[in-house]
Amino acid sequence: MLTSLYICNYALISELKIDFDKGFSVITGETGAGKSIILGALSLILGQRAETKFVKKDTEKCVIEAEFDISNYKKLKYFFENNDIDDTGKSCIIRRELISSGKSRAFVNDTPVSLTVLRDLSIQLIDIHSQFDNLMLSNDGYQLEVVDVVANNNDLLKKYAAEYNDWQELLVELKKLEKMAEKSAMELDFIQFQFTQLNDAKLDENEQELLESEQETLVHAEEIKAELTNATMLLDEENSVLPLLKEVIAGVTKVKNYISGSDAWIERLQSCYIDIKDIKSELGTFADKVEFNPSRLEWIETRLSELYTLQKKYKVNSVAELIEIRNEFEKQLLKIESFDEEIEKSKSMIALAAENLKQTAKQLTESRKKVVQPIEKYMVSQLVKLGIVNAQFKVDMRQVSDFLPNGMDEISFLFSANKNREVQPVQMVASGGEMSRLMLSIKSLIANKTDLPSIIFDEIDTGVSGEIAHRVGEIMQTMSKEMQVITITHLPQIAAKSAHHYRVFKDDSGEQSQTRIVKLSYEERATEIAQMLSGKNISQAALQNARELLGQK
Repeated sequence: MLTSLYICNYALISELKIDFDKGFSVITGETGAGKSIILGALSLILGQRAETKFVKKDTEKCVIEAEFDISNYKKLKYFFENNDIDDTGKSCIIRRELISSGKSRAFVNDTPVSLTVLRDLSIQLIDIHSQFDNLMLSNDGYQLEVVDVVANNNDLLKKYAAEYNDWQELLVELKKLEKMAEKSAMELDFIQFQFTQLNDAKLDENEQELLESEQETLVHAEEIKAELTNATMLLDEENSVLPLLKEVIAGVTKVKNYISGSDAWIERLQSCYIDIKDIKSELGTFADKVEFNPSRLEWIETRLSELYTLQKKYKVNSVAELIEIRNEFEKQLLKIESFDEEIEKSKSMIALAAENLKQTAKQLTESRKKVVQPIEKYMVSQLVKLGIVNAQFKVDMRQVSDFLPNGMDEISFLFSANKNREVQPVQMVASGGEMSRLMLSIKSLIANKTDLPSIIFDEIDTGVSGEIAHRVGEIMQTMSKEMQVITITHLPQIAAKSAHHYRVFKDDSGEQSQTRIVKLSYEERATEIAQMLSGKNISQAALQNARELLGQK
């Protein structure tokens, strides 16, 4: 529950601290005193967008801090762990700082957090219901949410949401596959042509280099044969290098016994002789093989021309790169061929996901059906208690054929305040006062169905008075047994029902007007309620009436 609220330099507030108690509390005060300002400050704690206008004039920083008792609220443990926030297990302190320059910071237990984290936390701690929130009752989504809360469908909804997301993702994936298949089908002929062209070329990574070398040989065959033949003959002549080298070896051999290290010379000379002799043999063999072959040269030039044309077409510089492109085309063709299989597989997975989703949706439907009558019965009893004696309330539940984010049901709350009048959607027939009573009844309905520790009502009693105001107060009293209830009210009947009473007033004693708040004693409460009954000029009758109201609690 909310235990304290500290406000510094916010709007008309220089500094203000309020301590709250468990149970039922009311905040009263004249119009314009600053009740809404306090509520606005609390809204910032809960993650509302900050504006520089909130920072008190002539100050640099606005600070709002709220402390919550969470000692009996263990579900936040996992939230703190997941967001790396210190958890004392006893209290949760939320602080919001607004800088006049426009910057804003948020802290939870002195740990900086984003506004998203702040909002996720705050909705688990407190519900602020303003007059404008009555409009939520006109929203079909909110009405469905109420039914789910009463039916305790939280786990089922989580399961359905997970299955719904899986199903949606599968649908997206199928659309992608179908789009890719359609695009690929349009490109199939072109890809097939290119692959066939490259595949039929029977590409070999080393072929071009070998053919270019052979081409050079064939083009210069006569010159090569002539020069190699001549070289071979020169090596065979009497005065050529081989005979002379042989003589050198013989001469050195004769004197080797007289020269230290001459064996190495002889060995090297013999090696040279053998190498040159081998070279002569190879030159001769190659010269014998070299023949000008016009048909072979023509074939090579044709083949090289084919390879060069392919490289130019595909803007590459080698056969190896052409092979890579061919392989990529082959992969694309295989992918295209596999699309039909992938699409069928995807459709099967969607069908299975849809069946699982349908079963979970069916469970949700059955769970919702079970609480329809109890909700109708409770709402009618509360509305009668709140003065709508001929109230009719129906939960119109319709199944749809499509999967919706929260199941396969549509919910509408139908209402009539009069006898023999057909019920219609609440937003069409309920007046402002009736809407307030409807909303209060719903809040009381779900109060003990949620783990929410605190709720604040901002003048939810609009449009009621007299005995009905007593009933509104009683409902809030009942709610406060399950949770902390704080309400801003102008009705003395409701104020008298509370366990704790705070008064907001505007202090004009200084240079600037200041909003202040005080907790009232019994006599101060009697005076405040008497003033609410009769105005500033409090009569004894009003004071007595106020004491009687307090005594009726």
